[in-house]
Amino acid sequence: MASVFENVAAAPADVIFALTADYQADPNTSKVNLGVGAYRTEEGKPWVLPVVHKADKILVDDEYLDHEYLPILGLKKFRDASAKLVLGADSNAIAEGRVGSAQCISGTGAVYTGAHFLSKHYPFKGAACYISKPTWANHRAIFEGVGIPVLEYPYWDPATKGLDLKGMLGAMENAPSGSIFLLHPCAHNPTGVDPTLEQWKQIADVMEAKGHFTFFDTAYQGFASGSLDKDAASIRYFVERGFEMFIAQSFSKNFGLYSERAGNLTVVARTPEIKNTIESQIAKAQRAVISNPPAYGSRVVSLVLNDEKLYGEWTENLATMANRIIAMRQALFDELKKLGTPGTWNHIVDQIGMFSFTGLTTPQVKVLKEKYHVYLTDNGRISMAGLNTKNVEYFAQAVDDVVRNH
Repeated sequence: MASVFENVAAAPADVIFALTADYQADPNTSKVNLGVGAYRTEEGKPWVLPVVHKADKILVDDEYLDHEYLPILGLKKFRDASAKLVLGADSNAIAEGRVGSAQCISGTGAVYTGAHFLSKHYPFKGAACYISKPTWANHRAIFEGVGIPVLEYPYWDPATKGLDLKGMLGAMENAPSGSIFLLHPCAHNPTGVDPTLEQWKQIADVMEAKGHFTFFDTAYQGFASGSLDKDAASIRYFVERGFEMFIAQSFSKNFGLYSERAGNLTVVARTPEIKNTIESQIAKAQRAVISNPPAYGSRVVSLVLNDEKLYGEWTENLATMANRIIAMRQALFDELKKLGTPGTWNHIVDQIGMFSFTGLTTPQVKVLKEKYHVYLTDNGRISMAGLNTKNVEYFAQAVDDVVRNH
């Protein structure tokens, strides 16, 4: 009998995971993986944060810990601590009872949960979600998957290798009132280019004038600059201005909990009553999709965020990761400068966070893969965490070659 699925076309492999598979299959001893968005140590190894090790032990030794279902919206202590982390302990919105939340399947799940709610309840029917160009590929897939049209706003300026603020503001001004804008508050993926606080004020002015809805996706709080407050400054400014918003939070990067899928959707509403209504609808939808979120990752995060000593140790661990990546940016810049590599490379040190948009072309990336066994995405994005003192000189020499000759 013929299969009812015989006409289903095979989906293309995920770019990042396919790139990692190619890297792992490569027997070359000089190979470098700059594709995966995960922190690596100076030895090129994954790092379990010391504070997470401590939290693991506390949880394992807790004889009263059970494996019962969490509430549909998740672990309350985790949700409250997540909102406090991103909005600040002195947030007026929290004090006024206007902040709600839902524990989600990491940042991806938080974006999906917010997008799904908007697809059902956003009053501007047919409103598009505007995402940055370029952006994290899942942003488009998530919003289109729930039936929300997706358009792009200019973000990356290839001439300056920085922010195209004029193009960004122009797109916001020309978009229909009530459009949804998805914004990266820090460590923009994939470019590593962030607006300054003064530029965020200009962005907020246009967003407010046009009545657009703000959807922040923050995956790198504390991981970008090493300062939790600095990396959340844009979000807190929008809250102070009185915006309603959704904030998708991921703890994959800043806790190293990649596989535990610990995430949160923080909701800042106009009133406590509206917050309660939004939470009720999210709970209804979440019950139908995952029923209950997983407990372990949220327990680790909650334990650390709610314990003063562990929290202090976590901020030290964050600084370790952020400072190593900042050091690798400087090292790469210094090597390229020493080689006299054609072009300007200040953007390597001006950008922030895990990723750098190098400006390398797709043909140049192809040569890097085939000749030098350096794995990065075709758009020239590299994960700075993949560099270390043992391979940064090799990578710089490879870049110098492709820039000069390809």
